[in-house]
Amino acid sequence: MARPLHRKALLLSYFTVAYNIAEGTVSIVAGAMAGSVALIGFGLDSAIESLSAGVMIWRFSLHGKVSRQQEERVERKATQLVAFTFFGLGAYVLYEAAQKLYTAEAPDPSLLGIVIAVVSLIVMPTLARAKRLTGMQIGSRGLVADSKETLACAWLSAALLIGLGLNYLFGLWWADPVVGLVVVAFLFREGYETLFEQEDAEGESEGLGSDAPEIADTHP
Repeated sequence: MARPLHRKALLLSYFTVAYNIAEGTVSIVAGAMAGSVALIGFGLDSAIESLSAGVMIWRFSLHGKVSRQQEERVERKATQLVAFTFFGLGAYVLYEAAQKLYTAEAPDPSLLGIVIAVVSLIVMPTLARAKRLTGMQIGSRGLVADSKETLACAWLSAALLIGLGLNYLFGLWWADPVVGLVVVAFLFREGYETLFEQEDAEGESEGLGSDAPEIADTHP
């Protein structure tokens, strides 16, 4: 039973990478064409989401080839890199959003961006649920945490849809950079959770010692 579940986790991670690369590329191109900081920030977040899923691919591709301790060590190092990338891109989007609010630079309406946000609102919650259930079944804290990032992307899609919709329908230019600031909050929060919550979990595990309860890991 363990092997099919680990293969499912790997396939879900591959799908996450493929979808986020496509979503991120289209979002950044559409954002550049419309001058939308919200769309560009959303695309950058998608790029980082694909990195996070890439960490899961790295880990699950090693399953059965190395020890569990080695798997966790690989995941920990890669996850730290992902966290720092969240902070870096958050700072960039913050600068762009603040500049557009200060200069009152109005982005063009983007129907393509609205379509991207709607599709993500459909795909992301379904994908997050599948990853969460699979992560709980195989005892992967990393995959469960990754499912939370995917769900956060769904909420971010909703914020993007509101901002783009207000600009498209009513010409409220300021809604775009304001949503850009929402993107910044998501990036910083995800960076914090990725980096510090993992450290807290590791500290609790070390403090409890060998008797610490763990999520069951069904290695073959």
